Amino acid sequence: MFFDYYYLVLVVPTLILSIIAQILVKSTFSKYSQIRCSKNITGRDAALLLMKSNAISDVAIEPVRGSLTDHYDPGAKKLRLSEPVYAQPSIAAVGVAAHETGHAIQHARGYGPLILRSTLVPVANLGSSLGPWLAIAGIFFSFPFLIDIGLVLFGAAVIFYIITLPVEFNASARALAILRGNNVLTQEELSGVRKVLTAAALTYVASALTAIMSFLRLFLLSRSRRR
Repeated sequence: MFFDYYYLVLVVPTLILSIIAQILVKSTFSKYSQIRCSKNITGRDAALLLMKSNAISDVAIEPVRGSLTDHYDPGAKKLRLSEPVYAQPSIAAVGVAAHETGHAIQHARGYGPLILRSTLVPVANLGSSLGPWLAIAGIFFSFPFLIDIGLVLFGAAVIFYIITLPVEFNASARALAILRGNNVLTQEELSGVRKVLTAAALTYVASALTAIMSFLRLFLLSRSRRR
């Protein structure tokens, strides 16, 4: 009977971290969604202010359904804010909107890691969905060539997850700096925004660790099979 020791030791802890990160980001967002900004600005207002501060006038802001579905689309040059963010004057709404606007600023400034990440999206999507299965099939049927293809494809996805970290951290740093510099929020409110963004950052760290450990597991399994 085969027991996947590598999965238990390498992957399971990162999956547990991912669950904790998701719970933390939802609870933190929920908490600060209930606290109104002293200046009564919504997520949309915050996004407009940040873009104006950076002389960005060609990015549209539009609402999107769902919760925590906020994102910046560089191809369409659209900043899409979820319903709890777009029109709500809460600390959480301002923080999330500012972070996503940080990506629009990165795009306008030609931020290298963002450009690289955008370039890798098609390969990363293919690698994350197909790569592990090809590697597992190669290991099971003892096809070294199939293993190598799977690892290369999945490796591209892992690189995407790693590159995502500086992109997300930088977007939050830009957002906080502009909010602080324009006196949009009080120090206490900025502290709340920082907690929301830190919780969100943990989800990206957990995802990157899961991808890295999953790749390492497949690599070690392939080495065991080839011996």
